[in-house]
Amino acid sequence: MPRFVTDLAQAAGILKRSNRILVIGCSGGGKTTLSKQIGERLDVRHISMDREFYWLPGWVKRPKGEERDMIAAAVVTERWLMDGTGSSTFDLRLPRTEFVLWVRLPRWRCVLGVTRRWLRWRGRPRPEMAAGCPEKLDLEFLSFIWNFERRFVPLIVDGIDRFAPDVPVLQLKSHQEMRHLLDLLRAPA
Repeated sequence: MPRFVTDLAQAAGILKRSNRILVIGCSGGGKTTLSKQIGERLDVRHISMDREFYWLPGWVKRPKGEERDMIAAAVVTERWLMDGTGSSTFDLRLPRTEFVLWVRLPRWRCVLGVTRRWLRWRGRPRPEMAAGCPEKLDLEFLSFIWNFERRFVPLIVDGIDRFAPDVPVLQLKSHQEMRHLLDLLRAPA
């Protein structure tokens, strides 16, 4: 079982001392927005896995070997905040991670989040997405979100248990908890 931290103030203290942070969770939950804000507060480079590793223009998936090589090169650097779940690369990322933020909002909230994002960016790539990948919303993506807990949470828990059993994990289950964590990160150490 992952080493869950339940106290937000304690988690903020650990987060402030962490050099390599992994932010995971379902699409539409706000993990990228949260990641960018934490990166700014902690002065750590935000890496969007969608933009930097996964996608090529036209929503073409980067070849797996190339993707893994790029991730391996990124995780050896000293400081980063990496935003993306991608359990198939946990073996590369989790052993170097010092703190895991798991954005775990209800699925209806994630569907609402991607719908709002689609309305805002429809037909254009958003800044945290690879060039040439205009925002889209389809049944396959909605099904991915709707079934995320059932299909991917066991893989996440298994990955943390296998590759980072001693790394603290904070689950954020609401936008209110995210805002509170950000407020705590503003406070002096």
